[in-house]
Amino acid sequence: MGDKAIPIYPCRSIEATWQFYRALGFEQTSWQTRPNPYLGVRRGDLDLHFFGWRKHDPTASMNMCYVATTAVDDLHEAFRSGLKKSLGRVPTRGLPRISAVRDMSYGVRQFLLSDPDGLQLRIGQPISDNLEHAPIPTEPVAKALHMAALLGGDSKGDPRAAARILDHLLASDEPLTPSERLRALVLRADAAVQLEEWDRARILIADARGVPVEDPSALVDDLRRLADLEDALPA
Repeated sequence: MGDKAIPIYPCRSIEATWQFYRALGFEQTSWQTRPNPYLGVRRGDLDLHFFGWRKHDPTASMNMCYVATTAVDDLHEAFRSGLKKSLGRVPTRGLPRISAVRDMSYGVRQFLLSDPDGLQLRIGQPISDNLEHAPIPTEPVAKALHMAALLGGDSKGDPRAAARILDHLLASDEPLTPSERLRALVLRADAAVQLEEWDRARILIADARGVPVEDPSALVDDLRRLADLEDALPA
């Protein structure tokens, strides 16, 4: 079959949208300014089309597209690098933004990318044959980290709730391994950045840098996010 579906999304400016996706390694496949602004972009087998609509409100956007890939880590690194080169930093809050890449409880490794007009690309790769949600952990530390990651990320978008869970965990008597403490501090720093709690974010990032890490390769996702959060701090 030669059929293929290509979604078409609103954007305020096809010029600005093209600049954003070009930085991510996309090529231009369609360009029209009159009578109606229209843009097509492609990266590999991923095609996205846009129509210009100056009244579009990015903050009210519910537009989403799921991208299935076999190379989620490669895409995440390519998009991070492209955004950092284009913007001078990796955007972790507001629009545009890119999330950390994470192993989800439903057998998928994924990250979220939101463009300047609020279109959210969910980019994922199966890492298990079982794609059903795993039960919420019952062990207190694992449960707190699970819920904080769920609430603080773009899936729920509630950094205040995530911060409350993590503050309680970090102040409790629950024993944390170095990797658990590092992850808790990175998640809490992420919430602080989302909430523009800059002084708190600096303290949390410094605390995370002070955690002894025996095997950095096992914590590469957290350490990469920590570096992005450091770059996000205002001068």
